[in-house]
Amino acid sequence: MAEKSSIFDMIGPVMIGPSSSHTAGVVRIARAAIRILGSTPTHAVITFYNSFARTYEGHGSDRAIVAGLLGMNTDDVRIREAFDHAQEAGLSYTFQGVGNASTMHPNTIRLQLRDERTGGAVEVVGQSRGGGVIRIVEVDGFPADFSGSLHTLIIDADDEVGSIAFIASVISRDDCNIATMSVSRRGKHETARQFIEMDSDLRPSTLDYLRQLRWVHRVIDIPALD
Repeated sequence: MAEKSSIFDMIGPVMIGPSSSHTAGVVRIARAAIRILGSTPTHAVITFYNSFARTYEGHGSDRAIVAGLLGMNTDDVRIREAFDHAQEAGLSYTFQGVGNASTMHPNTIRLQLRDERTGGAVEVVGQSRGGGVIRIVEVDGFPADFSGSLHTLIIDADDEVGSIAFIASVISRDDCNIATMSVSRRGKHETARQFIEMDSDLRPSTLDYLRQLRWVHRVIDIPALD
C-alpha cells in the first residue's frame, strides 16, 4: 500500500500533530475498539467522516488509527511506522472517506473489525472531541456514550424486569461506584446492552459471577485507557 506524506514525516517519530483530535484521540478510539473486540484484528475497514475524511492522510490520522488497532499508546514512537508494523502483525485494512455526513460529529470514525483467528467481529463508532478526549457513541448498532477514561463494562442481557437494578447492586457490593450507565435495546423483551462506567474495576470473582447469570449473555470488561 502506497504511503503519502503526513505530519509524521515532517516532525519525526513523535506523537504530535496539528491537533490532538487527529492523533491522540484517534489512537484512543482504536484502542477502545480492540478492547471491545478482545483481540488485535486481522481485518479492518476504517471510515473517516466529515473533516477527518478530508484530512486523515495529511494529518497522520491514518497511521494513528492503525497504531491504535495494534495496541500502541498515544506516545509510542512506532506510530510513524504503523503501516509496516501492521503488515508484520498480519493486519489488513481499508480506508474510506465520507465527507458530508451532516448528522455526525465533525471528527467521527467507524471501525469494522474482524479477527479471523477467533471469529470475533465488532463495529464501533467513535468521536474525537479534542485534547485527546473521545466518545464511543455506537457499538454493533447499539447507541453508546462512554469515554474510555474510566473502567467500563459492556453487558448483554435479557430484557428482564429488575435486571438493571440487580447488576447495579452487584457492582455496589464490590465497593465500586457507578459513574454513568446507559441501556440500549432494539425492542421490548429483546437483548439489552448496558454500558457502565465505574470509578474502579471489579474483582475477577465479581465478573465471573455476572457472567454465570442465566440471563446474562456477555460481559466485556474494559480497563481505563491511558
